[in-house]
Amino acid sequence: MSIKTISSREVYRNPWTSVREDVIERANGQRGIYGVVDKDPASIIIPFEKTEEGEFLYLIEQFRYTVGGRFAEFPQGGWEQADVVPEELARGELREETGLEAERMTLLGTLQIAYGVMNQRHYIFLAEGLKQGSPDPDVEEHDLVVRRVSVTEFERMLLAGEIVDNCSVAAWGLYKVWLEHDRPARQG
Repeated sequence: MSIKTISSREVYRNPWTSVREDVIERANGQRGIYGVVDKDPASIIIPFEKTEEGEFLYLIEQFRYTVGGRFAEFPQGGWEQADVVPEELARGELREETGLEAERMTLLGTLQIAYGVMNQRHYIFLAEGLKQGSPDPDVEEHDLVVRRVSVTEFERMLLAGEIVDNCSVAAWGLYKVWLEHDRPARQG
């Protein structure tokens, strides 16, 4: 490794996040500090529906406190626990936020969210064969609204800058590449 950890101390913790400050030494011997946000794994789900009328996606829209605005994005989240079964997490988040149950869940890949400052694994799933049930949002999701949009509308929203969630954009990009490569199977 080109950077060695000399010491590490936790400087903050709550049920969702911990922050640590590491004293590091670079390969050239120069020391510095690195702030790291640690979060438990999360999932993001692309709820995809193909009907006679066309192809549709389900988005959630909610107020995001950190940036002070309401935005549309794919359903996503975590359970504040380190050990999760990725598909169970994805099914649970989909049901909780949208009420949707999926007949098929396909793992498209695993990414890291903002790995320049944060350590959090994000499992990307495609959900198909959707059936509507009742949502059960968390307290933090009190204002959550579910929207069904066509794929064409979703892509227009992306290009117009209406969807600003980098995880939703990355998930859609991974899905499009996956389609172009004959839907290769992934291992969890």
